[in-house]
Amino acid sequence: MERHQPRRRFGQNFLADPHYVARIVDAIAPQPGDNLVEIGPGLAALTRPLVERAGHLAAIEIDRDLAQRLASEFPPGQLTLHVADALEFDFAPLGPALRVVGNLPYNISSPLLFHLAQFETQLRDVHVMLQREVVARMTALPATPDYGRLSVMLQAIFRVTRLFTVPPGAFRPVPNVDSAVARLVPLGAAKPRIDDAALFGRVVAAAFGQRRKTLRNALSALCDAPTLEAADVDPAARGETLAVADFVRLANALTARKHVAAAQDRQGAGEE
Repeated sequence: MERHQPRRRFGQNFLADPHYVARIVDAIAPQPGDNLVEIGPGLAALTRPLVERAGHLAAIEIDRDLAQRLASEFPPGQLTLHVADALEFDFAPLGPALRVVGNLPYNISSPLLFHLAQFETQLRDVHVMLQREVVARMTALPATPDYGRLSVMLQAIFRVTRLFTVPPGAFRPVPNVDSAVARLVPLGAAKPRIDDAALFGRVVAAAFGQRRKTLRNALSALCDAPTLEAADVDPAARGETLAVADFVRLANALTARKHVAAAQDRQGAGEE
């Protein structure tokens, strides 16, 4: 089969080392009947052993040339192929207990993880290979240099674990960075109750927008110092010192305040 020329616009770095292929597949531990979907199967290094173990796999591939190669190698009974952009793909029709696998392009890794998080109620787990620095941010603890928006937004939904690193030499072409494999498992019943997901996201984004700012200044467009204190948050603290639970508590307090203000406005309008 004609050799595929990696395309920079798709961020293509293909896993080529059998040792790391085996380690990733062993970490996933696919079983027959698992509802597996692979993002960016590429040259099928992971696809082949996944199909061997699970029997069937769904795959999302944006590159039409690669999709054609996959379709010629795997019959529909083994591979259900979706030629699509994973950033825009609707995972809902794929069903429950979904197991997502992917060697993700570095340039879309964070947006793709946020997109996947929207489907967390039907996810069983996610195993992804990413730039090592991104995985460090995903798993970071408060008051550490890597802790930030990505840490909070993902840890509010998933239990995130770094499994192992993968060196540049395991890929073709060879990237300039190390990679790491991460496992994300939805928190399920342990997930904190977030009353307004959009407002929670705004609070987290603002808190880390300028890391050196105190929360009093960083969140000034959303709340004042007394509101922070009422939520048991120090206005002089910085966002990087707050745990996920602190952000949840603050966002829920702002949501409650918003609802009270809206009710008062409706009452005032009714009295006029």
